[in-house]
Amino acid sequence: MRYKEASIGVFIITVVICIIIPVNKILMDFLLMLSIFMGLLILLDALYAKEVLDMSLFPTILLIFTLYRLVLNLSTTKLILGSGDAGGVISAFASFVAGGNLVLGAIVFFIIVLVNFMVITKGSERVAEVSARFTLDAMPGKQMAIDADLNAGLIDEAEAKLRRKKITDEANFYGAMDGASKFVKNDAIVGIIITFVNLLGGAAMGMTGLGNNGAVLPFGEAIQVYALLTIGDGLVGQIPSLLTSVATGILVTKSTVETELSTTLIKQIFSNPLVLFISGGVLILLGFTPLPGFIFVPFGTFILVMGLQSGKKERQEAINAEITSEDDDVEEIRRPENVIGLLNVDPILLIFGYGLIPLVDSNQGGDLLDRVVMIRRQIALELGAVVPIIRLRDDIKLSPNQYKILIRGVEVAGGEILFDHYMAMNPGYVEEEIDGIETVEPYMGLPALWISEGQRERAEALGYTVVDPPAIIATHLTEIIRQYLNELLTRQDVQTLIDNAKESNPVLVDELVPKQMSIGEVQKVLSNLLKEGISIRDLVSILETLADYSGITRDTDMLTEYVRQSLRRAISKKYFESDVNNVITLDPELEQEIMNSIQQSEQGNYLAIEPNLSHRIFSNLKQEINKLTSMGQQPIILTSPIVRLYFKRLVEQVAPDLVVLSYNELDPATEIQSIGMVGIA
Repeated sequence: MRYKEASIGVFIITVVICIIIPVNKILMDFLLMLSIFMGLLILLDALYAKEVLDMSLFPTILLIFTLYRLVLNLSTTKLILGSGDAGGVISAFASFVAGGNLVLGAIVFFIIVLVNFMVITKGSERVAEVSARFTLDAMPGKQMAIDADLNAGLIDEAEAKLRRKKITDEANFYGAMDGASKFVKNDAIVGIIITFVNLLGGAAMGMTGLGNNGAVLPFGEAIQVYALLTIGDGLVGQIPSLLTSVATGILVTKSTVETELSTTLIKQIFSNPLVLFISGGVLILLGFTPLPGFIFVPFGTFILVMGLQSGKKERQEAINAEITSEDDDVEEIRRPENVIGLLNVDPILLIFGYGLIPLVDSNQGGDLLDRVVMIRRQIALELGAVVPIIRLRDDIKLSPNQYKILIRGVEVAGGEILFDHYMAMNPGYVEEEIDGIETVEPYMGLPALWISEGQRERAEALGYTVVDPPAIIATHLTEIIRQYLNELLTRQDVQTLIDNAKESNPVLVDELVPKQMSIGEVQKVLSNLLKEGISIRDLVSILETLADYSGITRDTDMLTEYVRQSLRRAISKKYFESDVNNVITLDPELEQEIMNSIQQSEQGNYLAIEPNLSHRIFSNLKQEINKLTSMGQQPIILTSPIVRLYFKRLVEQVAPDLVVLSYNELDPATEIQSIGMVGIA
């Protein structure tokens, strides 16, 4: 590999040295032959490349080849002006291509230059510029399309990564081609200038005796000798230049196809029978005019025959495709492993009636897929967990405006949406009511109204909270994911999070997993945190705490409590934002009763408390919670560290959203004030 890498550098340095040192005629013939060969090679590579990224280094190749040809132009100029003989290749082009005729050679050269510069190079430059601009403008949309396919389950993470890389590579390629096309344009200009320099300089040197072995030539003979050599040199230089210009044009106008270019071109041009019939008929009609009928009529007949064959082939392919499709469907049903696919259960599935399809279809202005992408990002930033792929699917079994949210195949929530209406909710201080269709907000169950587009501005002016249908579904879906995120966290997800942490903290991870704790035990701790809405984004601090305390206890519930205490700043920031924060505490007598009721077993500790006592606790707790909610504040219970876990388990049946914290989970700078106490009496 090192020899291959060094060869490119040696080649470029050798080319540059040729500017300084003289090159003999035999070596020059070889280098000119190599230039023509490289031009053909580049043209054919561009022609048969299936997509532009197959020649992603084309701009670099173009620059190197342009440098190579310019050095050859300079070397041939030195030979022509110095000795009046530039070797066999240039002489052959001057005598064979130009026919030894100065005027004919000049005309051929001039036409090639015009075609190269005015048609191919100019057009390629414009196409490259537009392609670069549109490719860069289309990047955000393509990225969003990839995210949408990923969320819809059409592709996996690896495929999404490959597609994103391809988009970036295409943008880089077209951006480079925009600049590389200038090489081709300026190369054509330099070729014209060098030709005129050779012509005028050669004539001057021939007449003054400075060239052609010192012989003084008459003006006519000097023009004849040097002009023919100049035309030959120009043709030798312009042919590779023309080839690379065509290659550039082909590459920047190429679209991605799965078959070879020649096959695709023939299929696209000669595959429509109607086009062939009309074209052949016109040619036959033209044959009965003064035009040469012996050419037009036979060729038109040949085209008609091609049209007949193409029509037969098209009908046969349609029949074969229909038969193959039916056979494939039957075979797919008969396959014994076909049942295996039915066993897969989507972690998160949103199904909806056909009336809500416009909310998902981006072609109809729906942005629900984009909102789903943002949900995954939002929860990742907020809670530090990777949300599984959220799949969206329409279901004809549902009513048109209905949707349901399924977690691991089980329905957990749902609602109904009026597609062309907005939901208006009264926050409690609206004085004037508006007319609308009465409904209930799907997640919180709050009373609301469906209003039309024309009522939206008035409702907002009156103080209503107005939400559009996609936002309703997205908000509902977000809250459901938060609620069930602890159940969605799998061992594989935990392994992914640990691998990510290992990149910056390999010593910590190697010490903890699997020497002290298994992936399953770490998953249980993280699941406990997510169940109470505690973010696991600071995974390093969590793993550090587990490494410190896993040697003391293997009880994942107790380890969770230690982790919560290490995250006290984050917990305090989440729940306490005021200068003085109101909380509810537990009566010491109740705490002592709870500690006395803790029972130990092989499966772990649990709370065994009398039903009558539980009833009194719930009754007192409800009174204290109502006291805080009436003040518009979130109820928070403070307990001693050893009691927190068991009290949370006790009350989560009647108040699942109640926040229960221990004193060790408070940041020292947090100011709290107890406004109530839950007791036994």
